[in-house]
Amino acid sequence: MDRIAAGERSRTRIGARLGQLQTGAKIFLILLAALLPFALIAILATLSTTRQASVEAQSQLRVAAKESSRNLAIELAGDMAALTTAMNALAADHADAPSCARARGVFAQQTAAGASFSIIDRAGRTLCGGTPPFPAPDATVGGGPAARLVPGKGVVLAIVAAGGDLRGSAFFPTAFLAGVAKPTATGINYAESIRSADGQELALGAPNQGGPLDNRQVINTALSVGDLTLSVSMRRNLITSPIAIAMLVPLLMWLAAASIAWFVVDRLLIRPLRMLRARVAAYRPGQAIESADVRLLPAQEIRELGETFGSLSRTLILHEAGLAEGLVRQTKLTREVHHRVKNNLQVISSLINLHSRGAQAEEAARAYASIQRRVDALAVVHRHHFAEMEDNRGLSLRAVIGELASNIRATSPEGSKLAILLEIEPFLVSQDNAIAIAFLLTEIIELAIGISPSAQLTLSVRAADTPGTAILRVSSPALADGDALQSALARRYGRVMEGLSRQLRAPLHHDPLTGCYEIAVPVTGKD
Repeated sequence: MDRIAAGERSRTRIGARLGQLQTGAKIFLILLAALLPFALIAILATLSTTRQASVEAQSQLRVAAKESSRNLAIELAGDMAALTTAMNALAADHADAPSCARARGVFAQQTAAGASFSIIDRAGRTLCGGTPPFPAPDATVGGGPAARLVPGKGVVLAIVAAGGDLRGSAFFPTAFLAGVAKPTATGINYAESIRSADGQELALGAPNQGGPLDNRQVINTALSVGDLTLSVSMRRNLITSPIAIAMLVPLLMWLAAASIAWFVVDRLLIRPLRMLRARVAAYRPGQAIESADVRLLPAQEIRELGETFGSLSRTLILHEAGLAEGLVRQTKLTREVHHRVKNNLQVISSLINLHSRGAQAEEAARAYASIQRRVDALAVVHRHHFAEMEDNRGLSLRAVIGELASNIRATSPEGSKLAILLEIEPFLVSQDNAIAIAFLLTEIIELAIGISPSAQLTLSVRAADTPGTAILRVSSPALADGDALQSALARRYGRVMEGLSRQLRAPLHHDPLTGCYEIAVPVTGKD
């Protein structure tokens, strides 16, 4: 069951991905699947042709390697046999001139090609031949020839007589060896080289150069002379004309079929849809899609779709007109509600002011003034909120706090003694946060006034380290720690200030030594 469910989910994902493809991509995939059998047939035919050609090339390479190694082995073995015969004769009689002459006759053709030989005794005297051009390798008494490769020059073979008195060596240049080893087959570029047991290699002629796609086949054959090995290699082009044609035919078929299908679909479906999309994208509120433009589209179904868009655009014009009319009515209603709330707050503030003037007791007058300051704080925030409502930028803290400080000084019985210094940066806040800030400042200033009627206060707002917040700071000597402050906080102000700080979602910090209250308030930007 789990496998069935997993398979169903996989098919669902594949279907969803295919559904997101464009029409051109879907047509391409369909054509690709339809032409897949032809491509497979062409690939199998190409592989069969390549395999057959590779077998034939391998067979030709084996024949060429066998021929070259046989020619080299015969030549080198015959020359070393003649040298061995002459050396044995000279070992019996150092003055045997006929044996030396026979050796010269055997090496006459090789000498014309640059080869040379020499027979020397223990003292280093040359008994026959010339001076060796290169040092001879060490050979064992009675053993086979020892070989030494001279890179880029040729091969040196050495042999020691049975008694060990004489040593013979022969040098065969690269050109001579290349001529001997060259196979009789024509039309094929073989690369041949001789390798020694110690890993050295002598290339017989320039190696053939091939392309990056060529296949290099190598056959190594032992020469049975001085542990030498003949390496014959051949480079073969993998992509020949028949292979290229076999690969291009299905590709050309695919391109032709895809081009024809794409042309038909583009003319009848995709291009008309793009034209319709352009007309819909150019639509602007208050405009209608004209039916005359839609009738120019070639496909009947797309013309019907364009006419449907035109009908919807005309219906949308009617709805937009109704919405605009409703928005005008709503704006008027909002302004009327704002003016009524503002007037009501002003009436309440005036009534409290009248009652304050008629109060007989000083304590009652102070209570009325305290209530009036809170109503004024709410009125200030409400007035600034409506002024900024159309821009939706937020309330300016500088304007709100400035007007709030002026109202507090005006409504306080000790207003002539109260001094408030403002250091406010132009931050913007939301309405909810502005109300909480206004009430919190009112509570703190009234707390300072209650402790010291001639309090000197400093209100500041500066940027905080955390983005999106600002530091609101109120400092006054009257707010330093003392019995009067603790009594006022315990009696009324402490719980109110704590509740307002929770509304601002930040702790209210108090420095008892400097008399400073500080809180981080959220801001929406700068004015």
